[in-house]
Amino acid sequence: MNTNNIDNNKPTDTQKQSDELSSEKKPTKRIRRQATEEQLSNPFHGVKLVQVLERLVAHYGWEYLGDRVNIRCFINNPSMKSSLGFLRKTTWAREHVEDLYLEMLDEKVDRSKES
Repeated sequence: MNTNNIDNNKPTDTQKQSDELSSEKKPTKRIRRQATEEQLSNPFHGVKLVQVLERLVAHYGWEYLGDRVNIRCFINNPSMKSSLGFLRKTTWAREHVEDLYLEMLDEKVDRSKES
């Protein structure tokens, strides 16, 4: 015979917590929309800033980027981390880099047409 005053039919605190968690609404799966024609024609659609900068550095190099976009993070001891931080905070610099990226894409299209 059990002499403790504990009622075995009452749920414990951990059981109560797990029941509360399981009864909460689970988030529904996000439904992704199809990209519009305008989005698909945008050269920046699906391209992150880090990818833009990596492609520019691979194509032109830091020295050329420093000449075209006069910012210290391209000229003095350039790195991806410092450049990305500056570009994310500074709209005018990001716009210059985006323009340079578009020029690079146009050059590649022109070269492919010549071939």
